[in-house]
Amino acid sequence: MITNCFFSVLFCLFFCSTFASEIVIYVAPNGNDASTGLDAENPKKTIESAFGQIVSLRADDDTSRIVLMPGTHYLQDPLVITPDAGPLVLESSEAGSAVVKGSRIIEGSWRKFKGNIMKLKTNVSVSPYAQLYANGEEQILARYPNYDSTASHYKGYAADVLDPERVKRWKRPEGAIVHAMHSGEWGGFHYEIEGVDKKGKVKLAGGHQNNRPSQMHKEYRMVENVFEELDAPGEWYFDHSSSTLYFYPPEHIELSNAKIEISSLNHLVELRGTKQTPISGITIRGVLFEHTNRTFMEDYEPLLRSDWMIYRGGAIYLENAKNCTLSDCELTNLGGNAIFVSGYNRNIEIKGNHMYNCGASAISFVGLSSAVRSPSFTYKAYVDFEDLDVEPGPKNRDYPSKCTADNNLIHDIGKVEKQTAGVQISMAMDITVSHNSIYDVPRAGINVSEGTWGGHIIEFNDVFSTVLESSDHGAFNSWGRDRFWHPNRKTMDEIVDRNPEMPYWDAIHTTIIRNNRMRCDHGWDIDLDDGSSNYHIYNNLCLNGGIKLREGFYRTVENNIMVNNGFHPHVWFKKSGDVFRRNIVMTDHKDIRLLGWGKEVDHNLFPNQSALEKARQNSTDRHSTFGDPLFIDPEHGNFTVSEASPAIALGFVNFTMDRFGVQVPELKKIAKSPDIPALVFPSGSAKELKTTEWLGAQLKNIESIEERSAAGLNETSGVLILDIEPGSLAGAGVLQRGDVIVKCEDDKIKNITDLLNSHQGNNWMGKLKLGIVRNQQEISVTIKTR
Repeated sequence: MITNCFFSVLFCLFFCSTFASEIVIYVAPNGNDASTGLDAENPKKTIESAFGQIVSLRADDDTSRIVLMPGTHYLQDPLVITPDAGPLVLESSEAGSAVVKGSRIIEGSWRKFKGNIMKLKTNVSVSPYAQLYANGEEQILARYPNYDSTASHYKGYAADVLDPERVKRWKRPEGAIVHAMHSGEWGGFHYEIEGVDKKGKVKLAGGHQNNRPSQMHKEYRMVENVFEELDAPGEWYFDHSSSTLYFYPPEHIELSNAKIEISSLNHLVELRGTKQTPISGITIRGVLFEHTNRTFMEDYEPLLRSDWMIYRGGAIYLENAKNCTLSDCELTNLGGNAIFVSGYNRNIEIKGNHMYNCGASAISFVGLSSAVRSPSFTYKAYVDFEDLDVEPGPKNRDYPSKCTADNNLIHDIGKVEKQTAGVQISMAMDITVSHNSIYDVPRAGINVSEGTWGGHIIEFNDVFSTVLESSDHGAFNSWGRDRFWHPNRKTMDEIVDRNPEMPYWDAIHTTIIRNNRMRCDHGWDIDLDDGSSNYHIYNNLCLNGGIKLREGFYRTVENNIMVNNGFHPHVWFKKSGDVFRRNIVMTDHKDIRLLGWGKEVDHNLFPNQSALEKARQNSTDRHSTFGDPLFIDPEHGNFTVSEASPAIALGFVNFTMDRFGVQVPELKKIAKSPDIPALVFPSGSAKELKTTEWLGAQLKNIESIEERSAAGLNETSGVLILDIEPGSLAGAGVLQRGDVIVKCEDDKIKNITDLLNSHQGNNWMGKLKLGIVRNQQEISVTIKTR
């Protein structure tokens, strides 16, 4: 056998030295690393050995393939692929049949500890940030409060997490992990308890994961990794002092034959080149990647002046790479980021992948701050104008460019970290994000952290169920705190007035947002926040939150449909150069603190005359009109307008309604779609809503003298609560059957249309202050809207 292997290697060396060829190495969980791996009958056992074989056998012009046979391939260390390996394909022999895991199997004899809790001693090294799996199912690190799949934040939260009375029950609080939302719900923080003082107050380390520091949220917080909190099925705890695993198994897990795995790696695969020799020509396809540690206590770095801090790493990590592809893979049960494209990268394709159940972001394209001219790193920091580098564009090539995220299905990410996104872009240029379905995320579906350096194309994405655990954000969110941006808005306005090209110094290329379907029920569908500049936004279907443009310059928004909402211009400068034209809006403009109305706001279709007249009071919309847009089939998501629509006369052009989101057949078949909202027509129109469901409450307009008299109202108006579904947001104990809603925030509520419009205008807050009439008296209550 040894002689045969020897001659096989000799033959391959001779052949490869004479002709360019493809070298194929097979790897199987039951293989043998002493084998050549040159055929499927004699595979190697480890991927690491296969790479060593490739490098030793291949001539300069050869291509290579490593074929992973069905089964689970455990990595002892991250697989680091270097330039001498390419060009190369790493693939599964059958799509999805090969599983690559960064975990260890825990074996041994389980013994009863007490009650339903079992224990097992092990020699396996366990990270404090590991994740445990039983028969492939993720288990729950012992926590307070207990896991609740219906809870809005952290799957369970409590204000008394760190109360001294609770903490004193813990014999060993050191090592406990605290997760808490930002006080404004702008992402979150993570801490480790280092000790407890004499008063029972915990000493914390961490809290470095957010670039907008604040106190912990008073309510949205939880603690885990506490032995005394191990009290529910599925919970576990590892005692490092005795190397003992404690586990409260769910009823359906039989420990005697269960497969117990625990994560051990932060990264699974790293494509690492150098600036002098980038790695090139690597394709990874058809592989299932699972099991990495949570990374929230690793070193983080600020993404310039955005709200983000980030861990520069992921299950799949690329640095100094070009012409590489990750396709048709599945990435799940990951503790941190799934895919991270860092620094210099060119022509990286991430396509046809399914990413879900991840602790942080799915896809990140993030350059190095060394490529940014005159960078600042916190919200209030800035470089004085006379000290600025005034050269436009990047200083060097250490950033991703010409990269693509296409046809990916992304959902249920940000399970631990809340300042995350389905696709994150920072310090990058010319990134295309297309045909992705992104939903069930705690913050933005797609986020652009700053203007450096633009040129991105965001198109044909389906983004919904976003901002589920945060606030003041959008399905698409961006910032643009670039060189022109100053924390003093008056100073900023004056600087750009003197230097009108300055917003283009960093946002050197226009970013395009087109042909997307977006829905955010807790913010805006498209949110261009602080400083976002040089955008062209057109042909988008916005299903709930409308479009917001905060302080910034040179944005053109045209030919979009804003269902049940409209345009939110916030804090505009005198000469913003903004354009808003030929859009269909269903509310009046929601302007806040404007110094001017941009270059053009006109030729828009409003829902009624009052909304149009309000706009014209600001000397905008001279050629706009109002009326029913005449959507063809809105109940089924087709918001194409008929040829008789007044929007057509204004220059509106229909756009395709059937190409949103992932188009790969296997992924499209399992991808969710957003709920299509019922249209809210103006009061007094033939289509006005007279009854509806809202946050779990059945509502109707007050329409008769009898209803007015029964409620003790001063006028025949308001919204009557007919019934409330138990367990719904409306059923949280604040509202009651028979209440009449007469006020929402600062808006008087005469009917359901008024209530829904007010909610839409304030949905980013996550709560609403209502004025209700109960027992013939008006009182004020606050309800949560998520």
